[in-house]
Amino acid sequence: MDNGHYSDSENRPLKRARRTPSPSSSNGHPSTMPPNSSALPPLSLSILGVEPLDEFIVEVADFIHHMIRTKPEGPGLVEVEAKVGVLRDKGTGQRLQLPILVETILSPNYTESRFESNMSPMQHKHFNQLLNKLKTTPGQSSSPVEYQHHHLIDTFYPSDNPRDREKIRVTRDERTGEVKECLKKIRLGSLDIYSPKRAADWRISVNLEVPVPPPIGSSTHSRKKDRLSYSHEEFVIDLTQVTSSGGPNTKPEVLHELEVELARPDYLLYTAMKRRDPNASEIEQSAFDELIRAFVNNARILVRNAGEGWQ
Repeated sequence: MDNGHYSDSENRPLKRARRTPSPSSSNGHPSTMPPNSSALPPLSLSILGVEPLDEFIVEVADFIHHMIRTKPEGPGLVEVEAKVGVLRDKGTGQRLQLPILVETILSPNYTESRFESNMSPMQHKHFNQLLNKLKTTPGQSSSPVEYQHHHLIDTFYPSDNPRDREKIRVTRDERTGEVKECLKKIRLGSLDIYSPKRAADWRISVNLEVPVPPPIGSSTHSRKKDRLSYSHEEFVIDLTQVTSSGGPNTKPEVLHELEVELARPDYLLYTAMKRRDPNASEIEQSAFDELIRAFVNNARILVRNAGEGWQ
């Protein structure tokens, strides 16, 4: 992880060769001498000749697909993002401890933990160096990585509907004052992923971003975002320093966040509609699951390259 190395933190075994009947030794028992594996074909994927579906990927894909198919009618873009952070026990405030050995999706009904996306400045710097290396070192990725640096200000306003909990967010370019977005974000659902072998956990969130007219009245609070955006294929990785302020007499709060987001909501919706459609081509039917697989892999590889600074 240090010195610019990238790792999925797994020691992958070499592909095993298929077993053949072992020659018997002089005492009648099977020989313990290893066969010449280089001359044998690989093992079958399974006794049925197929590889079982990855339940983790299927669960995430099913969840996101369900959120898309059941979203409220009307205008709006579906946002799918994965934030890197830490799951904490609500009672103790410490890192969640469960009798689980490997990465696991928590049930949405589990209420004993809370997700915290903030990291230390040291960890922020660690990811900044890691992602910059992807941009500047050819050959680290099969596709080019694009980079943008944004300085933004989010200002929040209450909704016109008093029963509406979602606030209106106006995003401006800090330097020019140009309005980039004016929208209301509706939270559709989230999945928490517990990673006991790693320094960090992660959360998948699905939201609906609805464009709204510019609000009238006073804002409730604001935040500045110093954001480094790295674009790769269908994904954007945002590394952001957020400075929040609730008012003139409130001490600003500085947070550091890392998230992976699907770059094209229209493509996401297109693939979701074609998923398992018998009238679509085989490639179109599987495009959604392939998109989610790559999305999960991006989140996993960031978590597995996380340094210290989350506890």
